[in-house]
Amino acid sequence: MTKHIFITGGVISGLGKGITSASLACLLKARGYRVAMQKFDPYLNVDPGTMSPYQHGEVYVTDDGTETDLDLGHYERFAGVTCNHDSNYTSGRIYSAVISREREGGYLGATVQMIPHITDEIKHAIQKAAKDDVDIVMTEIGGTAGDIESLPFLEAVRQFKNEAGEGNAIVIHLTLVPYIKSAGELKTKPSQQSVSLLHNIGLFPDVLICRTERDMGEEHRRKLSLFCNVPRELVIEEQDVKHSIYEVPQELADRKLDEKVLQLLGLPVGVSHLENWCALVKRQLTATRRCRIALVGKYTGLRDAYKSIFESFTHVGMALSANVDCDMVEAEELEGDSSRLDEYDGVLVTGGFGARGVEGKIAALHEARVRGIPCLGICLGMQCMVIEFARNVLNLKNANSTEFDETTPYPVIHLMDSQLGVSQKGGTMRLGAYPCALVAGTRSAALYGKTEVSERHRHRFELNNAYRQALEEGGMKIAGMSPDRSLVEIVEISDAPFYVGCQFHPEFKSRPFSPHPLFMGLVEAALRHQEK
Repeated sequence: MTKHIFITGGVISGLGKGITSASLACLLKARGYRVAMQKFDPYLNVDPGTMSPYQHGEVYVTDDGTETDLDLGHYERFAGVTCNHDSNYTSGRIYSAVISREREGGYLGATVQMIPHITDEIKHAIQKAAKDDVDIVMTEIGGTAGDIESLPFLEAVRQFKNEAGEGNAIVIHLTLVPYIKSAGELKTKPSQQSVSLLHNIGLFPDVLICRTERDMGEEHRRKLSLFCNVPRELVIEEQDVKHSIYEVPQELADRKLDEKVLQLLGLPVGVSHLENWCALVKRQLTATRRCRIALVGKYTGLRDAYKSIFESFTHVGMALSANVDCDMVEAEELEGDSSRLDEYDGVLVTGGFGARGVEGKIAALHEARVRGIPCLGICLGMQCMVIEFARNVLNLKNANSTEFDETTPYPVIHLMDSQLGVSQKGGTMRLGAYPCALVAGTRSAALYGKTEVSERHRHRFELNNAYRQALEEGGMKIAGMSPDRSLVEIVEISDAPFYVGCQFHPEFKSRPFSPHPLFMGLVEAALRHQEK
């Protein structure tokens, strides 16, 4: 029988439930267990696809084209799981399913209510992750204890745990034990009140994980155990790590969290094989080389808007024993003067939607190309590469994307016809994993070391095939295409130190033990640039 772990949060948002959940999954997998992971978000959007990155961070995309919460990126990177349509549910998606069923007569005239209909739908979503090849399902509940919108999910967890039976489902509550500097002490009262909120709805945590910036003393553990009704040995301290989030699995292993969880679930503890992970983190912490990368984007006010990109640089740094210092640079600030990029060893131009900041991205790409600064363009970044090259090398003045200028005389980027697999604006984007055939002899093919790869997409506009020949004759190589050669996936300039653009989002496929080849190529070139 599949076992279930539910992770809830209290006191404040942003405590790191996603990283804690992913780290525990990493430890369970290191002990040989097959783990699946889910995230339930209480907001009413059906998915985060229409939300600004400033609202909820980046939109993470799975192989099957599901637009999800960024925590699923942590799940895939830390635990090595593959997430899909069943891995992220929102209130909007749950309610939509129930309302649609009601409209179709699926409830046979019953009054549709929060209980049992909404909670049953949530429990059904939980159960969908319990496949035959899964030993443990971990379900993270978004939000904070006490939030109105979280209540249906917490009630569903309460019901599910009772129905699963003793030892088949447990609840882990992640909470904050703040340090009050003026008083010089840690305070447990917020955690007590958070757990009390759960008790009031009949949900009793089995494990209490306490985020703290200072060591918790025995007195604090005893008090939390007493007032939260959690055994002393299951009050787990999770102190802030010093250098990297990839230290968290080791931190929790030192606290024996995985052993205690397996004991609660009645599963054999076995032997942990965390050696490779520890060695990976050690390489990161002992790195000696360094380079600086400018991340040119339009959502630079929030680091989480580019979470997977930052993590991809971390993965490369682990592999190369190098520190990659990545600074966010607001694209709009480069429109008048992009010379500040000369102080960097590499440039990454990000994706995005809408016209704001596009001319700044084009200016950044021009600076990188003419100055020989290693550069990677992702999605819109790749499209801006084509626009810049068309304007300044092919002399196609006012070349543009029809996304930004529908009357441009040179639409080098445009909407493709629907028969090519891309819907018109307002319809479904090209989302999820698509194959890419690499052209032999290109830098990209050499980096990948294979002839065909699969990459995740999230966009509508494509390179206009009418300009492919002119681009290649001008010196921009088409390095990757869809297998039927109808869509351009990668462009590059061969005689540049590193100048590559990809239509897809390589950051979604980078992993600690397998850094993405294009990020690897950029950082290697940046290190060479720094050493000059």
